[in-house]
Amino acid sequence: MNLQQHEKRDDMKVWLSQPEVDQFLEAAADTQQRIAFALGARCGLRSHEVLDVAPDDVVDTDAGTMLRVWHGKGDKFRETPVPRDLATTIDTIDDYRDADASSPLVEISSTRSLRRWVRSAADELHDETGDAGWDHLGFHDLRRTWATALASADVDPLLVCDWGGWNDLETFLEHYRGTFSPEAQQRERGKVNWL
Repeated sequence: MNLQQHEKRDDMKVWLSQPEVDQFLEAAADTQQRIAFALGARCGLRSHEVLDVAPDDVVDTDAGTMLRVWHGKGDKFRETPVPRDLATTIDTIDDYRDADASSPLVEISSTRSLRRWVRSAADELHDETGDAGWDHLGFHDLRRTWATALASADVDPLLVCDWGGWNDLETFLEHYRGTFSPEAQQRERGKVNWL
């Protein structure tokens, strides 16, 4: 986990490693929470965007399975990749629920509830691991983690901007991309035999 002080606030920005993302997803209280968390950590959605996702928004395209975000920041449309396992979970839930495929998956209507879910899972992980970094985790940190993981995997930054709905590369680099992901740091440390 990487932590960095916010410039204008007292709290911290958090970037999770991929094993920590897995831990966090497992700490979800139920499937609905796990989907909400995965939409942030695996698809880069903002909290208000998560509340609108419906099974109909997952589509197969020539670029692969994508999630259509109809009303992103500034009410802008975009498509972002969705992992196959998350798409399968969404499809399976759609098969078993009574609601129409155009109805939102997450049955809460406020980002405040989403923040409470994150806080509860993060508190559980702090108690379980003793890592105080979990105390600083917020929903937006999942989006930050997603963007940094893509950058660390050498995904073209302009494509990351497109998938994440950022208007310009400067905003993405300044606010979202971490200094280096935990995986990138570990990879680079491995190059030095005395570390």
